[in-house]
Amino acid sequence: MAIESHTDPLTTEIAVEQAHVDRVYARLGDATRSAEQVASAGRSLFHSDRGSYVREEDGTGLYERDVFAFQAAKRLAVLDGEHEGLVFGRLDRTDGEVRYVGRIGVRDDDYEPLVIDWRAPAAEPFYRATPTLPMDVVRRRVLRCTGDRVVGIEDDLLDSENADGELVVIGEGALMAALSRARGHQMRDIVATIQGEQDEAIRAPYQGFTLISGGPGTGKTVVGLHRTAYLLYSNRRRFESGGVLVVGPSRVFLNYIERVLPSLGEESVTLRSIGSVPSDVLPVTGERPDDPATAAVKGSLRMQPLLKRLVLEPLTDQPLELRLVVQGQVLVLRAPALAGIRRDVLAHHKLNAGREAAEKALLNALWRSRPSEVDMERDEFDDLVTDLATFTMFGHAWWPTLSATTVLQRLADPALTRRLSQGVLSARDADLLSAGLTDLVALGPTVADGALLDELVHLLGPVPPSAEESETSLFLDADSEMSELVTTADRLSVQREVDPFDLPHRTYAHVLIDEAQDVTPMQWRMLRRRGASASWTIVGDPAQSSWPDADETDRALREIIGHAPVRRFRMSTNYRSPAEVFDLASRVVVKAFPDADLPTAVRSTGVEPLLAVTDDLSTGVVEHVRDLLREVAGTVGVICPPDRRTEIEADLLAADLEGADRLAVVTSTESKGLEYDGVLVVTPDDVVAQAPGGVRSLYVALTRPTQRLVTLDLGAPGRWRP
Repeated sequence: MAIESHTDPLTTEIAVEQAHVDRVYARLGDATRSAEQVASAGRSLFHSDRGSYVREEDGTGLYERDVFAFQAAKRLAVLDGEHEGLVFGRLDRTDGEVRYVGRIGVRDDDYEPLVIDWRAPAAEPFYRATPTLPMDVVRRRVLRCTGDRVVGIEDDLLDSENADGELVVIGEGALMAALSRARGHQMRDIVATIQGEQDEAIRAPYQGFTLISGGPGTGKTVVGLHRTAYLLYSNRRRFESGGVLVVGPSRVFLNYIERVLPSLGEESVTLRSIGSVPSDVLPVTGERPDDPATAAVKGSLRMQPLLKRLVLEPLTDQPLELRLVVQGQVLVLRAPALAGIRRDVLAHHKLNAGREAAEKALLNALWRSRPSEVDMERDEFDDLVTDLATFTMFGHAWWPTLSATTVLQRLADPALTRRLSQGVLSARDADLLSAGLTDLVALGPTVADGALLDELVHLLGPVPPSAEESETSLFLDADSEMSELVTTADRLSVQREVDPFDLPHRTYAHVLIDEAQDVTPMQWRMLRRRGASASWTIVGDPAQSSWPDADETDRALREIIGHAPVRRFRMSTNYRSPAEVFDLASRVVVKAFPDADLPTAVRSTGVEPLLAVTDDLSTGVVEHVRDLLREVAGTVGVICPPDRRTEIEADLLAADLEGADRLAVVTSTESKGLEYDGVLVVTPDDVVAQAPGGVRSLYVALTRPTQRLVTLDLGAPGRWRP
């Protein structure tokens, strides 16, 4: 491309980079057309006019067609994905080589790299090189693109001694330029601005446990997500086949982060909020919160022995004795004998898998208790008893198949809960637990209930299929509305007998836990079942914890880690919070948590937080939100106590504010991991009183803004102020 000599350096350099980006997109277009041709070839690979059965050679053709279709669709998904900023980096090396770095690797017709995948070892200097250790890099350049157009450049000169005299260096630094950009409602990846300490954690070996800690704004979440993308790239066979589970604190959080991994070229990941983790074994969503005191009871390891006692406890409406007539003689098994049989069977079987063993134990006990007048062989005796309707009906009533929800619902009975929890829970905690389970069926489980239900699934075992298996046709009906690709295996997938030794829950090869400081001990047990043989990445900050008993949580985590290798990384720099905002937040948190890990805030906006007071909360909220919408170009978060949320949402809706689409109203718990350009924290004292974690939850709220912070007290300055 010819560049006019009179143009300014920035325009000249953008034109040079645009020429290369155009070449990359042209090559990407060729690859897309090639993949489309493969897909078309796959669709035409096999056709059959048979409608009733499939010959062996036809089955082979079906399999080959499905494989072609799957692979072509997979390649097209990568190529057709959102590629804004497909090429985002350039390295000028001391040997004269120029390397471009991007979201996926692209090669030319001669198989020479046009773009290096950001996860490849050759791209590592883009993130690791510094002026102290340049790693053979003279200049590092970040390209800012909109679609396929280069709109900006930021350079770092790393090795001035080896720089050509004509080398152009442009901009104030890529990181600061990125931090000043307005936020949207979804998290952006940081693939173009990863810093050295972050890259070290991202590229750490996968084995064992990688623990990433750091205060607010240090990028822990995106480091964890980028680490997931890197592991999938560098160990694809292991992690794509075994699966990756990413767990966050809430659905709001998952909506915020869900764009990051697909934008980095990875789709083989399961996202779950902590309350919906057991959705692989139960129909739960788990977004309803408990009050802090109830959540503390449900999350404690004290629930483990209580749930074991609950499983052993017979249903209250069950018959207390078995009475049969055999050859005119009455045989009776009374309550103590039945209780002993129940204990013995449950010592070796899960309840839902123990029905057959329980019936055999009943037969043994009846045989031993028979009077001498019963004259028959053992086989004849067993056949006679098992054919009796009384025995069958007793078995159904005494040893029913139970769902986890049915069993947990029993603890809504205060009398039963107090009796079973003696020596485990205090009377107050037992009553809190019962009250907290009253709406389990009507409203669905809470976030904390998910771990209890999962524990019960583990104790009870899988529920056997209740309906007779129906024969499934290999072929779709003529009037079928099914339009997606259906493989032979899909049609032959029918419900079969539950294997009592099979795990009811899904397991993964890698597990990423974000906001780990809020995971309760019972939730750690739930997560362990899904990652017993997995490698783990655990991200958190104790200073933001909402769990009151840190020692109990540490004990649960140590049980998971065992003797596995552990690597620890600390993120020391707060890139998100302006120094003025973080100074206020840090003074608030150290009063309640003197050992808080306080990172260094590297940005300053020159604007101090506004600590406002109002006598009319509705009016005050609307006025300050209107001001924030004018002052910042991106999102505005209104963080409020749970009991004011509905009222505030109604007031803001009625105000019909310009830019209302940039607004989000959340509680302090929901705001964890999120960021906004401007934040209004409503009645901070109420946030402290109502949120799990108290002052530490307020610390979370105060550290969400990237530009402006406003707090609003009602009537008088709040007690929270430092």
